[in-house]
Amino acid sequence: MMKLQSTVIILTTLLLTTACGNNKSEFDRVISDTIIEADLYERPVTPKPEPRPEPQTESEPEPDVKPEAETADADNRKYNIKPGPRFNDRIHINNIGHLRDVFNDSNHHQLPHAQRLGIKPVTRLRDLYRTRRPIVKVTSNEFYTVDSLTHSFPYLVPEAEALLRTIGANFIDSLHSRGADGYKIIVTSLLRTPASVKKLRRVNRNATENSTHQYATTFDITYSRFDCADTTRTIHQGDLKNLLAEVLNDLRRQGRCKVKFERHTACYHITTQ
Repeated sequence: MMKLQSTVIILTTLLLTTACGNNKSEFDRVISDTIIEADLYERPVTPKPEPRPEPQTESEPEPDVKPEAETADADNRKYNIKPGPRFNDRIHINNIGHLRDVFNDSNHHQLPHAQRLGIKPVTRLRDLYRTRRPIVKVTSNEFYTVDSLTHSFPYLVPEAEALLRTIGANFIDSLHSRGADGYKIIVTSLLRTPASVKKLRRVNRNATENSTHQYATTFDITYSRFDCADTTRTIHQGDLKNLLAEVLNDLRRQGRCKVKFERHTACYHITTQ
């Protein structure tokens, strides 16, 4: 019996010794493998800190943007830049009707006023010093421009020169009231002698033998050309023509003049009264 117990004890000791000498138990292996897998696929992710909210500040008002045209004008003034040329600007015109119908005072209507207020026709320029009425020399000034005269001489009776000056001044004022400036009327014909009338009739069918120009009471103002002082801005030619018509129509209604609209020579033929 004692021998049997000794054998059991020896076998038990051998089994325990063998188990303790093994490097890893089955349990240890399973636990170790599980930790490795967890480290590879289930690594804890450190949460990113949430962004801090930006401090609330009052929004600045948007800059006041000026219109493009106003800004451009301001820049032009700042850097002394002159604006570009403007051609054929339009101005307001009052319609007075067809000019041929409005200004239809023919030579027959103008002649009595010329004979009453004017001088006796002269054949030579030296006769101007012995006229029955005083006359004045007409030269370019701030109200009108005298054109290069080819068939007439720069003289008028005082009443006619005063009328011409009034027409020029009223034209400039009317143009200014419409927002434009820089223009004057151009006088194309003044006093004529019988010889100059005869010569002119060869080329101008509107010239009559007993022309009122011989009495120094009559002058022509062209409506196809105007003296322009500022070439950076030009007004439409038709508007200038009709604006001058407005001025003449007002004076005609006041009984200051007689007017004939002439198409062939492109002028207003005017006699003081």
